[in-house]
Amino acid sequence: MAIINFNANDVEPSKAFDPIPAGKYIAVITDSEMKETRAGTGRYLQLEFEITDGEYAGRKLWARLNIENQNAEAVRMARADLSAICRAVNVLTPNDSADLHNLPLVIKVHCRKDKNTGEITNDIRGYEPKANYRPEPKQAPAAPVSFQGVRVPSKPPWM
Repeated sequence: MAIINFNANDVEPSKAFDPIPAGKYIAVITDSEMKETRAGTGRYLQLEFEITDGEYAGRKLWARLNIENQNAEAVRMARADLSAICRAVNVLTPNDSADLHNLPLVIKVHCRKDKNTGEITNDIRGYEPKANYRPEPKQAPAAPVSFQGVRVPSKPPWM
């Protein structure tokens, strides 16, 4: 048992986060960190993205770029993603990952089923300059149907 002296009335409760729909979102990198791989055989750059616009503003997503890895293809893909990010934020020669922070870009979000849990999760599958962003048009609600002036038969045709 622990004495916590807490009043839930003073704090908004946390909410469960469902994955966001696949699509393109304006975001910024808010944090970055180089981390060791689980196996200890390489390092990856973890980038934290925060969506800044629209219905999902404030939501966070993460990307892991295998900058140092025994798998040459993983390194090639990570370097290509880092190049896309640098070009999207127009910082072509960053000295530190912090040079990429707080600069708007477009991230392309994908939904996938996690093979271990079966849950749907989000992945970032592309990066573009904010200037390329074109919001998806919202579907306009259908216009109400008016029956004014239409003659309705007194008996249905099947009778």
